[in-house]
Amino acid sequence: MIKLVAVDVYDTLLNSQGKILESSREAITKAISKNVKVVLSSGRPYAGVKKFIDELALNNNNQYVITFNGAVIETGLHVKLLEKCLSAKTYEAIDKFSQKNKVFYNIVNADSQIITSNLNVSRITVTQAWENNAGLLIRKPQDLSSNETVIKAVFGDEKEKLDKIEAEVKHVFGQDNYVVRAAVNFLEVMHANVNKGIALQYLAQKLNYKTEEIMAIGDERNDIPMFQVAGTSVVMDNGSAEAKNKLTMKLHQMIKMV
Repeated sequence: MIKLVAVDVYDTLLNSQGKILESSREAITKAISKNVKVVLSSGRPYAGVKKFIDELALNNNNQYVITFNGAVIETGLHVKLLEKCLSAKTYEAIDKFSQKNKVFYNIVNADSQIITSNLNVSRITVTQAWENNAGLLIRKPQDLSSNETVIKAVFGDEKEKLDKIEAEVKHVFGQDNYVVRAAVNFLEVMHANVNKGIALQYLAQKLNYKTEEIMAIGDERNDIPMFQVAGTSVVMDNGSAEAKNKLTMKLHQMIKMV
């Protein structure tokens, strides 16, 4: 029996208009009534998903949310269970990479604020700040306090630009960090021991749930680690080719084991 459902938010829980379908709301309400944990799992910070937490009545300490692609696990009331940050050295290196390669970027801190040193701010960064209901600050690394908590860095640019630099970003930062193309316009860098799957596994173990009691639903490459942890996985019809291929490979492996 499924006891925990981890569901990606954007383009999975939400439709193309950024809304929760009534059928989805009813299914989640029914699951909660049967004591199923419904865990929103997003690359965005808490502020970026709070609206949907409230809509689904997940705003209590008995439900959980995975934010920042797994860098933070917290309750529906924003009580943190786990938080993994980027080092100041990595942040400075990302800032220099941005300037050298003329690619837009920002960092996101523990307060969901969007911070960038790009004086010409990209439309993607502005949109990200608006969608996260967070502030947008223009700061150079040396302008930030020594105790600034950097949860993740995001290269947010046009598809063609990110396609061009993705391999180099993974080469430069991938050895010591988790690098993932979270969406067409987002290439993200986080703490090495971070992804949605690791966070889901941590939470399941904390709640004493077995693999076969976990379901994961998603659509993108950053959801793949959840598929590898969950006993039951679902990829959306509008999902990326990489997500669909990974799930197909998992099914083939399961068939071979039968």
